[in-house]
Amino acid sequence: MAGEAVGMVQGKITDEEIERVRQRIGLIRRPPRYCEAATQDAIRHFCDGIGDDNPLFRDPTYATKTRWGSIVAPPCFLYAVWWSSGATQGFPGVHGFHSGNDWEFYRPIYVDDRISVVERLVDVVEKKSKTAGRIIIQYGEAIYSNQRSEALAKTISWTIRAERTAMRERQTYSEAKVHRYSPEEMAKIEQAYLNEEIRGANPRYWEDVNEGDLIKPMVKGPLNVTDIHGFIAGALGGAAFGRGGAHKFLYLYRKKHPAWGHIDPDTGVLDIPERVHTEDGFAQEVGLPAAYDYGCQRVSWFGNLLTHWMGDDAFLKKLYVKISRFNMLGDATWLKGKVASKYVKDGEHLVDLDLWAENHRGQHSAGRATVSLPSRSTGFRVEDLH
Repeated sequence: MAGEAVGMVQGKITDEEIERVRQRIGLIRRPPRYCEAATQDAIRHFCDGIGDDNPLFRDPTYATKTRWGSIVAPPCFLYAVWWSSGATQGFPGVHGFHSGNDWEFYRPIYVDDRISVVERLVDVVEKKSKTAGRIIIQYGEAIYSNQRSEALAKTISWTIRAERTAMRERQTYSEAKVHRYSPEEMAKIEQAYLNEEIRGANPRYWEDVNEGDLIKPMVKGPLNVTDIHGFIAGALGGAAFGRGGAHKFLYLYRKKHPAWGHIDPDTGVLDIPERVHTEDGFAQEVGLPAAYDYGCQRVSWFGNLLTHWMGDDAFLKKLYVKISRFNMLGDATWLKGKVASKYVKDGEHLVDLDLWAENHRGQHSAGRATVSLPSRSTGFRVEDLH
């Protein structure tokens, strides 16, 4: 591989490649897992990576006294098993932007559960974009199960594939500038961290929730490289660094996928395109002014918002997040939500919530969720989960 052109490979979207990838639709694969078991350490590391201090996920003494009887993992811990982001196969040298997930959660993830996952590509859609012209959206489905072959969750995920050259030439985000925070702005952010409320052992009963109720906002950031590395360590591992390891493993992966890697223009050394998440210069190669977060990182923040709000006795059943704008280094993200409706279905007391995230440039992601809450009249039993 010596003597290769420097920088990222500039792949092209072609009719032939679209057809080739579509031939893979429906094929089942078992992707490699970062965390094969939901150990106490693995759960804690994931929580560290998203800034989640909920004792239900961290403190065995506390968790033993809850209705679950032990530590459980936050729902989005499943990203640490396998980062489902659209079954991104094919299109060598074409950049990928994880753009959302639609989760259904079926049962809790208990400490020491061993988790398997199967994934398949479900669709390949061609569209036009003002940001990159011709783009492809790849949709994948992943199903996660425990050691008893019980389904834990299913997700539909999607990733946008865009040509790096087209992104860079269009400069859609050229007006996005790094925000300089005033002392007053930083004080507001710091106070929001101190004021986070974990509902915890105080049940949030369905009868006490009303349509239009607002969730207490949660802030993440201002995003820095430490935040990114913390998330990588807790949730992604080899999926972020060399697709499975460093040194020899990095070389072998690049040898198998020659259009994947990146030759650093300053050193001539093989590196990875994922550095777009930590270094501005790499992000600028795909037309962005600064490095940006991982899509699954932002989805996990919404999970954090919801589990803080709903309390120990509740269960997150659905979480849909669409990532429509980039969250770049220096951005502070305010996560917000509102109760859209409440109803009883099949004996469960449910609330639907609208979700959104804002920074100083405005909304950059939106979503919705469904939470099963305890009822003052019927309670909420683990065995009611299906």
